[in-house]
Amino acid sequence: MTSGSLGLRSGSYGSLQQQFQNSLFSIQTTPSPPPVPAARKNTKMFKEKEKLFHWICKFAPRKKVGMLLLCVVSALVFMWVLYVGKGEDGVSIQGIGFNNSSDFNYLGSSPTNVDQDISVQFNASVINKDENITSQPPSPPVYFTGYTLPPGNPCESFTLPPPPADKKRTGPRPCPVCYLPVEEAISLMPNASSFSPVLKSLTYTHEENSTRSEFGGSEFGGYPSLMQRSDSYDIRESMNVHCGFVRGRKPGRQTGFDINDSDLLDMEQCQGVVVASAIFGAYDLIQQPRNISETAKRNVCFFMFVDEVTEEFLRNSNDLDSGKRLGLWRIVVVHNLPYADPRRNGKVPKLLLHRLFPNARYSLWIDGKLELVVDPYQILERFLWRKNASFAISRHYKRFDAFVEAEANKAAGKYDNASIDFQVEFYKSEGLTPYSSAKLPITSDVPEGCVIIREHIPISNLFTCLWFNEVDRFTSRDQISYSTVRDKVMSKTNWTINMFLDCERRNFVIQGYHRDVLEHWAPPPPPGGVAVIHPPPPFVETLNKTSHGMSAETNVSAPTKKTPPKRGKDRKSGPRRHRKVAAG
Repeated sequence: MTSGSLGLRSGSYGSLQQQFQNSLFSIQTTPSPPPVPAARKNTKMFKEKEKLFHWICKFAPRKKVGMLLLCVVSALVFMWVLYVGKGEDGVSIQGIGFNNSSDFNYLGSSPTNVDQDISVQFNASVINKDENITSQPPSPPVYFTGYTLPPGNPCESFTLPPPPADKKRTGPRPCPVCYLPVEEAISLMPNASSFSPVLKSLTYTHEENSTRSEFGGSEFGGYPSLMQRSDSYDIRESMNVHCGFVRGRKPGRQTGFDINDSDLLDMEQCQGVVVASAIFGAYDLIQQPRNISETAKRNVCFFMFVDEVTEEFLRNSNDLDSGKRLGLWRIVVVHNLPYADPRRNGKVPKLLLHRLFPNARYSLWIDGKLELVVDPYQILERFLWRKNASFAISRHYKRFDAFVEAEANKAAGKYDNASIDFQVEFYKSEGLTPYSSAKLPITSDVPEGCVIIREHIPISNLFTCLWFNEVDRFTSRDQISYSTVRDKVMSKTNWTINMFLDCERRNFVIQGYHRDVLEHWAPPPPPGGVAVIHPPPPFVETLNKTSHGMSAETNVSAPTKKTPPKRGKDRKSGPRRHRKVAAG
């Protein structure tokens, strides 16, 4: 018997009992006697029962009174049957265990269910009191707490070797990283999620008609006020924050950054690990992952988000098949992009993967120009599971200070200087200081944001939501706002971020060039041929082919040689010949 029917049945008891009492009161014509002292109570009650018995015997032979008494007896029998049925149903409900809090939360989705839950809880508590049945308390949730590698594992004692002493190469380079074999990394994949400090439940703001604010924001991300921004950094057990997709029924459907229903269905079915990237404006060429295990090919979701311009470029180059696949990548075409800047559009999948893939446990984001060359399971094991971290990102190879990063963006023309200055001054007013050793164990304030490795738990989802809100409110240079969001979240929780070395990042991704740069390069040599690199032709005057006995083309293509100085007799004859010429 369901809890709803049980609640209705318990409500009908009250009405039947009331009707039965009214019928008894209508039969009794004599008024009830006034209250008497306690000593004469039993005698008085016996006399009343005797009078009632004589009254029944007197009027029972009458036809109408007999029928009335028969109805009363039938009602009593019916009430008894209902009472027995109620007791049996109450015991069975208690045996099923509807007192579980999760069941009540599920049933409590409507006001009707809330009322039914109250009746079920009341009946179960009465049964427990009568039968001395004690319910077991719910078991505490289980979280992943990390692990240590077994003794003798090569990665346990691995230390990073010193960089090679090559003074000619001072730029960034990859360094060795100790990965576990793919099978061993998969066996260490946690069965439970990591602990989310403080925050347990995170929901997202939905606004169909948002009011434009003078302090940044967009139709896609909303226009949160400064008070709402400040409240979003007050970490609590349950929170509701802006996190893009403020319009529409669900992310990707009439929200801006719209995605076809078939693609959304495939994204929702991704329940394990997702590797994602994006190319907008045909700005990059798609790089195929390499060294991927067969297990990862079957179980890991590889999604590449492109706009309509990039889709047209792929179809014209005959790279995209009818199944919307390009190698390992599942191509997803995004319509109705929320921003005019392709770089800002790329921040949507980069920071909001937990909203696009609501059922995924882990995600690995790589920029469109990067080529993945290590299995995703090995990367997750090395930078998340082995470190017991839920968020990992590499630090910048050269810059560690947010103020220095802002000046570098201004010098490179990444964004207009006035907007960068306004953002930096606002962060300074909130307490942002230059990086120093006083911030240790934090090793840097500037990330190399082209790779993000994370687990989808409430606290890491909140961090990327707040990070996206800063990008939406200020400039699209996410490296400037990273440290501000991180410091505000860490000040309220004991949550930490694994910032690994940039040379370690360069170990599992290879950075390519943008498409416009590659198109200006010479085409590659044919297979089996030897590439010959010619120096630039020197500037030469037009030569007389007949007088010199060789063509001008041969002189241009041939490298110029420096004539060695003359020695011995030839060296002495030279000046004398010059003197003779001068004298003549």
